Amino acid sequence: MLHILNPVPAEKVRLIVFDLDGTLIDSRKDLTNSINAMLTEFGRQPLPEEIIATYIGDGVGMLVRRALGDPEGSPEGEALVERALQHFLAHYREHKLDHTYVYPGVFDSLDAMRTTADGVPRKMAVLTNKPVAPSVAICEALGLGPYMFRIYGGNSFASKKPDPEGLNTVIREAGVAPGETLMIGDSSVDILTARRAGTWVIGCRFGLSSHTVESIPADCLVDHASEWADALALQSRRVRRP
Repeated sequence: MLHILNPVPAEKVRLIVFDLDGTLIDSRKDLTNSINAMLTEFGRQPLPEEIIATYIGDGVGMLVRRALGDPEGSPEGEALVERALQHFLAHYREHKLDHTYVYPGVFDSLDAMRTTADGVPRKMAVLTNKPVAPSVAICEALGLGPYMFRIYGGNSFASKKPDPEGLNTVIREAGVAPGETLMIGDSSVDILTARRAGTWVIGCRFGLSSHTVESIPADCLVDHASEWADALALQSRRVRRP
């Protein structure tokens, strides 16, 4: 169900930037399995999928740190986090596509949003806090790559979301203004990133971090990926009313 707080001016949107995990793809099971493989390796008890899902959104470093119980910032604790991170990444590289899939409605929305109602092309991009190599591999394997003119990850820049550095870079490379840009994501991190960059933002209440998505006001909230296109189409119809 659409919940529009501040209608997005659809005809002005020339760039749409997507989060990846919990927005375009459901990667919960593969991330859970890799975290639990790491925990088992380090003599820890596996965690329920529902708990691990709440740790996702701030990059793999924070995901691993939270799964370990946030070890104190001592040299020993930081060394543990680093070893655990490398083990997690090694497992995830091999198993990132075991169960991961594109959410229903994503491709239909991507196709519908590639141009404005007047046929003006839009550019699309991915900006995720997941490392860029697995992000690109997943997008290519699942058919998302051809839609995106850029795919950037959490290690593509000096900072991660919610710092707006990555989003500002995509905006600049697309040759558009912040007011012509729409961010779509499933977490408060994505909404805060958009707010800091001065763009429009749609929050997804179906994603992995959806428990946080209403903590910062978005312009629109959706319960299904098919509603992204609906939100823009609705605003286009409003604009066209006499």
